[in-house]
Amino acid sequence: MTRTQTDLLVLGSGIAGLTFAIKAAGLFPDRQILVLTKTTEGESNTRYAQGGVAAVWDLQKDNFDKHIADTLDAGAGLCKKDIVRILVEEGPERVREMIGWGAHFDKEKDSNAYDLAREGGHSEHRILHFKDLTGWEMQRTLMEEADKYSNIKILEYCFALDLITQHHLGHMIIRVTPGIECYGCYALNKQNGEIEIILARATILCTGGAGQVYKSTTNPVIATGDGIAMAYRAKSRVENMEFMQFHPTSLYNPAGENPSFLVSEAVRGFGGILKTAEGAEFMQHYDPRLSLAPRDIVARAIDSEMKKRGTDCMYLDCRHLDQEAFLAHFPTIDEKCKSIGIDPMKDMIPIVPACHYTCGGVMVDEHGRTSIQRLYAAGECSSTGVHGANRLASNSLLEGLVFAHRVAHDLVGKLDAWGFQEGVPDWNAEGTTDPQEMVLITQGLKELREIMSYYVGIVRSNVRSKRALDRLFLLYQETEELYKTTTISPQLMELRNLITVAYLITRSASHRRESRGLHYTTDYPDQRPFVEHSVL
Repeated sequence: MTRTQTDLLVLGSGIAGLTFAIKAAGLFPDRQILVLTKTTEGESNTRYAQGGVAAVWDLQKDNFDKHIADTLDAGAGLCKKDIVRILVEEGPERVREMIGWGAHFDKEKDSNAYDLAREGGHSEHRILHFKDLTGWEMQRTLMEEADKYSNIKILEYCFALDLITQHHLGHMIIRVTPGIECYGCYALNKQNGEIEIILARATILCTGGAGQVYKSTTNPVIATGDGIAMAYRAKSRVENMEFMQFHPTSLYNPAGENPSFLVSEAVRGFGGILKTAEGAEFMQHYDPRLSLAPRDIVARAIDSEMKKRGTDCMYLDCRHLDQEAFLAHFPTIDEKCKSIGIDPMKDMIPIVPACHYTCGGVMVDEHGRTSIQRLYAAGECSSTGVHGANRLASNSLLEGLVFAHRVAHDLVGKLDAWGFQEGVPDWNAEGTTDPQEMVLITQGLKELREIMSYYVGIVRSNVRSKRALDRLFLLYQETEELYKTTTISPQLMELRNLITVAYLITRSASHRRESRGLHYTTDYPDQRPFVEHSVL
């Protein structure tokens, strides 16, 4: 079994993972940084982000306090205000660094000023964007910048299986055990099928979200909650998993597709209006901000209207918008709509909510430190306290930049004290054989998504949560038996991770006896006056 040592091990190559790697490479030029990605370097949630990155830019009209207030309002009382202030105040400098690395953002015609967009929940225009491909542009920039550092190595098609702790050395560990340490991970090299041991002085989780736990999601197929599940198995603290954000406007395609195509919130910020099939507006019944209300409110409104009318979708009307400007801002959306026979300038765009973002995750402090020593987390897999019960649009890319930077700087002066753990055993595959029926895995994944979509979706109840937990436990038992008896495969591990994430979402939802932000339950329809975080 191959054993590799690296000073810093980064799991994930999206905005958080590559930002950290670049920062660390500059801070520690003599240290080796190994970045693992389970597919290619460019495949991540980051590259699918359309809208943009939020930052206070126009100081004549905008300020930090406004951005903080918008974030706190969207978060429904569960944001950590001091962490939000860090995000907002440090964010513009991190965006300037990205521009310095070569990122392009759209500018106004006949001006050198950036074309700042506005999205739902924002009181001002503060979204920097590159057409409707902002995530793709930022991912491109980071990949090119990372290539400049000889001490960054990116290992593609390498699937992290489990974090290595004292548990693997024969010690009994529970969640309250003091002094749990992370020594690296076991990883499956998908190109040769071998399981490798990768030891590190520090490990940074940047594995993204878990949208594939639902039938309909804008997340790529790799978004299976691997980092959250690994951290939970390693006895790290996880919090606020009930707050899964459903984007209000994914493109409704009767033919079905995974992932669902996202119709950016920036389209509503540009003037798109939500309507029924008959062309009637309906958001005035739900929020005075109409189509620019925060995502949790808009998604529930669309879900409610669909159920009341018995329809498969609602609509986004862009027919009144300037055609030339629309095409300039949203060429990808226009092209996608036309590919299924919809002309946004002549037809209303059919839309449905789809799972979009994991607001909770591995609990971290302001420096990205988890409850396990030598283990950090940044980006969507982490829970910094920025998003609370509902993420404000375009704060996600900003969070990845800000907290990856903070993780790198927190490691200054620490690496020499953290050595490489000896005596880590080989991966135990004794008694396992190649799977005889892959249908057991594929059907398990289908059942999981059905359970979560029907019972723990946009609207919940105690009965639905109980039913989901009962069925998830049975699925967990069946999958663990497969895990014990069959050879490791990416499909099996992703199913196992998604079951863990589904359990965390459902258990957290069953504990929250109120409706708050993205968690709406018919048993407790009102928001309670107290604030608490669900920590598992």
